[in-house]
Amino acid sequence: MTDHFVTSECCASTIQPTPGLRRLVYHKQNTVATILGNYSTARCLPGGMPRMMMAFEPQEYIITPETTYILIGENDHYRRLFTDGRDWPTDLEPTYQGYSIGRWIDEDGDGIYDVLEVETRGPFKGPRAYDASGLPLHFDGQSTFKERFHLDKADPNILHDEITVFDHALTRPWTADKKYVRNPNPRPYWREFYCTENTAEISVGKETYFMSGDGMLMPSRKDQPPPDLRYFKQSQK
Repeated sequence: MTDHFVTSECCASTIQPTPGLRRLVYHKQNTVATILGNYSTARCLPGGMPRMMMAFEPQEYIITPETTYILIGENDHYRRLFTDGRDWPTDLEPTYQGYSIGRWIDEDGDGIYDVLEVETRGPFKGPRAYDASGLPLHFDGQSTFKERFHLDKADPNILHDEITVFDHALTRPWTADKKYVRNPNPRPYWREFYCTENTAEISVGKETYFMSGDGMLMPSRKDQPPPDLRYFKQSQK
């Protein structure tokens, strides 16, 4: 079974970060002219959880008895939600998307599964942000996400992803209801996208610069220092 969904609703404006995280965000907003400092996709890295579920590109859901696959595209390629009854592995390597185990539930007792509950754990790679605001998750990479996927009872063309974030940078868990609209086209167009193609952002060390139209390196903020050129032979003027 496959389905295609586009468009989502999400924002990080209702998140309650810890005081330490507030200071970090304030510092970045007042020292960097752009949000690239903590927004990994601006560097062509994966967004990871939970940003990868914002549906910047259409999503495709492929459901099998053992695994539900979410094809995402852009910088985040896919998710695997395992529903085969497995236990949590003890030797996981850090990833951006985490490791997801789910179970199907028949909530109304009619003999048909109608809710997919999923838990996603780390360790996670980083940095990760909730969305384009650049608001970061904790840098310890130990977030946990609990999701409930289900179709809208009034409109089966709307898919809900009720996602709750548990993270050490939050004063309390944060929940958002991401909504996706089914694409009725049986043969949808899948756009090819490569972040590294035609990007204007260049990251060197902890600094982010811009590439001008004539291929020259430009600062991204006022009084930004140039990159360290110690390994380049300096021409004599």
